[in-house]
Amino acid sequence: MSPRDLVPRTPASRAIVLAILASGGIGFVAARITSPATTAPVTSATADPASAAKPKPLYYYDPMVPQEHYDNPDSLSSMGMKTIPKYPDASAVGASPNPGISIDPSAMQNLGIRIATATTGTLAGALDATGTIDFNQRDIAIIQARAAGFIQRVYNRAPGDVIARGAPIADMLVPEWGGAQAEYEAVRRTGDRALTAAAAQRLRLLGIPGGTARGRGLTTVRSPIAGVIQTLDARAGVTLAVGQTLAQVNGLATVWLNAAVPEVRASAVKVGQTATAELAAFPAERFTGRIIAVLPTTQADSRTLTVRIELRNPGGRLRPGMFATVHLGGTSDTALLVPSEAVIRTGTRTLVMLAEDKGRYRPAEVKAGREAGGRTEILAGLVPGEKVVASGQFLLDSEASLTGVAARPITGDTK
Repeated sequence: MSPRDLVPRTPASRAIVLAILASGGIGFVAARITSPATTAPVTSATADPASAAKPKPLYYYDPMVPQEHYDNPDSLSSMGMKTIPKYPDASAVGASPNPGISIDPSAMQNLGIRIATATTGTLAGALDATGTIDFNQRDIAIIQARAAGFIQRVYNRAPGDVIARGAPIADMLVPEWGGAQAEYEAVRRTGDRALTAAAAQRLRLLGIPGGTARGRGLTTVRSPIAGVIQTLDARAGVTLAVGQTLAQVNGLATVWLNAAVPEVRASAVKVGQTATAELAAFPAERFTGRIIAVLPTTQADSRTLTVRIELRNPGGRLRPGMFATVHLGGTSDTALLVPSEAVIRTGTRTLVMLAEDKGRYRPAEVKAGREAGGRTEILAGLVPGEKVVASGQFLLDSEASLTGVAARPITGDTK
């Protein structure tokens, strides 16, 4: 049978064949549209633009232990923390030319990241510091033997005793004074005033107090000031050399209050400035003094300098070792402020962690000034309105250091 024989010969037969072919074509087209196997895939042109722009994570990690890398997003680090994705640097994928590190927004809460804004405000100029009471080291008497001799008697003294001016310390026998005293007494009996005055002067040059002594070479050593005995080396029967110290007495009429002031507030304190102190021992009283010295050295561990304040001490109530709170006056100024907890002090420089757009963070070097009320003055490195990380910034700074992100340098003062 030839193909020609398969073609219908009558018009009616041809119409039937065309109807069958038409219905079959429609069914084929319908099957192509509705069949799941033949559904056209979604192209990149119809995909979600946000998901298409987001790069594929390089790995997953825990910021607490950034050296550990994982391929599974559900992995837990060695510290038991949920891992977060690490994306390529933005400049590598063409998303942003700005340097920095990216943190998934969903991980911000887990990391405890809190953002604050640098704002212009008023910083209180008043300065409060803490300090301790100390002896006035300028009010000290060193009691020494002015000649070689022996201690015959002591007066029941001990270190820590408070004594009055002129209080006896010890009776001392000086053999070489015996001849000079005998000569003085012989001259005095002659009635010659000139010779008597010369003999008395000799006794004074030998160190006999008042030019005379009790008995032959016996003298009483007394304290020249009132105060507390710091050291006492006078013991009965002890042989003394010339210049040997018997006791040291510290006066109590005035005391020093050594206050620790942060070095960033060094410009706020000056010699002669008035200071007010409050002590827990006397909560209802305030003690007023003045700054007599700002010591030239700074405590390296606490970054504070010592301010010395002199206080009057009537009745000796202020005792060395007492703790005090010091109030130093000042004026309020307008400044650019950030939370003090946002400032990272490395020892060589001061940083804050900037919060930029699209979840990117970058360290920035700043120049910090005064601090009061939980806020720190920024002298350079920030402008009003910039956002900084106030909590969790140390983790971000560590990540930036590991990835080699350079800190933004200081470009100018904010004032």
